[in-house]
Amino acid sequence: MRYKLTFVAGLALGYVLGTRAGRERYEQLKKSARQVAQNPAVRNTVESAGQSGRQFAGKAFASVSEKVGDRVPDSVAGRVRSLREKSQGDEDDWGTSNT
Repeated sequence: MRYKLTFVAGLALGYVLGTRAGRERYEQLKKSARQVAQNPAVRNTVESAGQSGRQFAGKAFASVSEKVGDRVPDSVAGRVRSLREKSQGDEDDWGTSNT
């Protein structure tokens, strides 16, 4: 899904930059992109993908920290602890919820 979305975005960008259709076509494409971005189904899909990514990252972190154990330098362990404490808030760095 991510690759399809990237391809479509690249295709649209290439079309806008490469065509001589003018400002009207650009505004039409911009309006269509805004409508797609505001679609509740798209927003829900993006949020669920973000949530899945956070869950996967948490599992990967637990697995790696379990295998690495005490072999991590204190400076790295301190940084990880501070990041973990920071991530306990309601929002991430981009202002989206962690739910």
